[in-house]
Amino acid sequence: MKKSKQLLLITALLFIWELPVIAQQPTDTTYIFRFVPNDDMFYVPWNGNDRSLHQLLNILEKNKKQLQAGQMYISVSSYAASANDILTSERMAYIRNNRIKSELITQRGLTEQMFVTDRAILSSYGKEKLRNVVVVTFPASVEKVAEIAGIEAARRVENYNKERSGKAERERLFIEQAAREKAEAERLAKEQAEREHLAAQEKARKQAETERLAAEREEKERAETERLAAEAAAKAKAHSLSLRANLLRWGTLTPDLGVEWRLNRHVGILVNGSYTSWTWNSNDHRYALWEIAPEARYYIGKEKRGYIGAIYKAGSFNYKLSEIGKQGNLMGGGLTGGYQLKLNKALNLDFSLALGCLHADYDKYIVIDGIRVRQGKETKNWWGPISAGVTLVWNVF
Repeated sequence: MKKSKQLLLITALLFIWELPVIAQQPTDTTYIFRFVPNDDMFYVPWNGNDRSLHQLLNILEKNKKQLQAGQMYISVSSYAASANDILTSERMAYIRNNRIKSELITQRGLTEQMFVTDRAILSSYGKEKLRNVVVVTFPASVEKVAEIAGIEAARRVENYNKERSGKAERERLFIEQAAREKAEAERLAKEQAEREHLAAQEKARKQAETERLAAEREEKERAETERLAAEAAAKAKAHSLSLRANLLRWGTLTPDLGVEWRLNRHVGILVNGSYTSWTWNSNDHRYALWEIAPEARYYIGKEKRGYIGAIYKAGSFNYKLSEIGKQGNLMGGGLTGGYQLKLNKALNLDFSLALGCLHADYDKYIVIDGIRVRQGKETKNWWGPISAGVTLVWNVF
């Protein structure tokens, strides 16, 4: 009976001592950062993000020493992140958490070790059922620190909370008093051993759970990598056909049409053709031309819009724009390069320039009473630009 009364007295004293401790525990504060649905970028200022960020940065600056000492942690959790065509919800949540952490690290000189970060939380947040938000809680609770950063980190946080509330001194006095009671000391030792045993079991369970989740995450990432690789391979093997019209040629009243066959994402084979025939001033002036220009291209860049390649040209011409006319054949080739600007899903605008050599054999003539009179033969080689284009491209498939 005497021993039971002693136990009741000690329990009552402990409860009375704990009341001010509970009252003095540091309260946490949540800061909500909102994201545009299906987008991983963090926009400031947008939807109150600037106000929340300013408040959070100020409170972190005041507690920077405690963060550096591992006495406080910052909890980061993403809620109900919406996926897009590229990112899954889990991956979107992961990137959004990192956006917030990067902002805090950059502006306040923090480190990754000062954060405890949740995996993606698919449900909405709070009574308002907020979606596409990242919630920052500071300081993080001891339970959250223990769950993510581990038992040792949680103990540092708990000890710091104790020091702030004065609990450490009260516990020391309580232990000194309890030590004078041998039987009570033995009971406390046995309970402590039991708690440590349970803590070790809990730690082992959490470790096993962490390893299981890590294995699942690695498997998902491996499957995602294989899926993306398969999609990239499928794109690399895809064929396409497009029709072309060089607007520069059409601007000089020279109709120009072409076709391109893409063997894959990197290689394309083109054939362009031009034809025109004009006479005026009672047939005394003439402008006639036909050309065919096959071309091979190799597309470069992440989106395969830039390219380099080789071009060959052949054709004939008949120019008489002054007193002397020239009629003959041309042939040549060179290197080409350019860039395709995407207008929409079906149309591109192709800017191109080719440098090389053109060889021309032609007769010179004059017109007397409507009859062409030959004046001699010439041969010329031209080095420099041999082709230029601003071409409208229609992707057939």
